[in-house]
Amino acid sequence: MDPHSKEQRSKNMAAIKATATKDEVRLQKALWALGYRYRKNNKTVFGKPDITFKKLRIAIFVDSEFFHGKDFETKKKPVNNAEFWDKKIRRNIERDNEVNTHLIQSDWTVLRFWTNQIKKDLPTVIATIEHHLSSKNPIP
Repeated sequence: MDPHSKEQRSKNMAAIKATATKDEVRLQKALWALGYRYRKNNKTVFGKPDITFKKLRIAIFVDSEFFHGKDFETKKKPVNNAEFWDKKIRRNIERDNEVNTHLIQSDWTVLRFWTNQIKKDLPTVIATIEHHLSSKNPIP
């Protein structure tokens, strides 16, 4: 049983951001400070990546552990509205795989980071991105 009323639950869920989350903004600001220029949530790229370097064909996604199902098979599942969440998270995982497959087949490099990676180890995330940027755009 959900401890919140239907109206309160709806309000809580509506407050969850789909774009410009704290971790996305943190990564974007770090890249911008290093002089990298990119597009945010580019609708012209399949899957609408959080960050794109279109000329270099690099798509970056920042995924929430809950909504994108990190360790979904082994992690404790939501108790309230369990069937809904199971179906939703499984579909999100499936969609992420479809997006990855499509972009990779279209010769894109796809980088996915969990929000906790950005919170706990931003320098390593930046180094990974820089590695891919430099391999696609070598300095003469």
